[in-house]
Amino acid sequence: MEIIITKTYEDMSRVSAEIIAREIKRKHNLVLGLATGDTPIGTYKELVKIHRNEGLDFSKVTSFNLDEYVGLAPLHPNSYNFFMRENLFRHININPENVYVPQGNTDDPEEYCLWYEEQIRKSGGIDLQVLGIGGDGHIAFNEPGSSFASRTRVKALYRQTIEDNARFFAKIEDVPRFAITMGVGTILEARKIILIANGRKKADVCAEFIEGPVTSQITATALQLHTEATVVLDEEAASKLSRTEYYNWVRDHKHSVQKMIGR
Repeated sequence: MEIIITKTYEDMSRVSAEIIAREIKRKHNLVLGLATGDTPIGTYKELVKIHRNEGLDFSKVTSFNLDEYVGLAPLHPNSYNFFMRENLFRHININPENVYVPQGNTDDPEEYCLWYEEQIRKSGGIDLQVLGIGGDGHIAFNEPGSSFASRTRVKALYRQTIEDNARFFAKIEDVPRFAITMGVGTILEARKIILIANGRKKADVCAEFIEGPVTSQITATALQLHTEATVVLDEEAASKLSRTEYYNWVRDHKHSVQKMIGR
């Protein structure tokens, strides 16, 4: 994994947006995996700025979101469909026909999960997957103990995840107990991955998934097995890392090394 440590949340958002924008410019019909939650809001705001100020073109981009709560209709204000529309999709020129967010109120969730996997396959696979990380180290809704071979499926949420997400609902009882989520195996098939995290509350889990052993109890550790995974952190989220000096040296010398090897 490449570890990029930035000073602030705003810097983290800008750097991650620039990485995503660079991939879209490189491949106009990019298949982009997207995440929800507090962390990527700044990244999406920066992408909107790049779209408006520099003409970043999303018209040929196809997007697949990681997850959605079971039982919530797309127009529900706590649904991830609603989140994506408000924070990104309605501000850019992406074609609605190329937008895929799991449907939480489907009549047959298990059949829907198979269909979702098929749409990813038909699109040619995900080129760049954006991830956040939960307080217990989960990616998407792949709770501790999820198989690294898992595919899109219905997953029961852990108590910690329910408590962490209760701030988005009127009361904790309103938080759904199940979600449709891409599996770890689905995520690992993305050609490139970028995980973003910020804040001191994520410092311990970031140290564990970056520098700790690979374990299904912290599903983000699966990224250690990926050939092109980039992690962008602010200083607070990186504060428990033991090899910060090395990561910063690599960051500062990356371009000179690429020049040396002709990339």
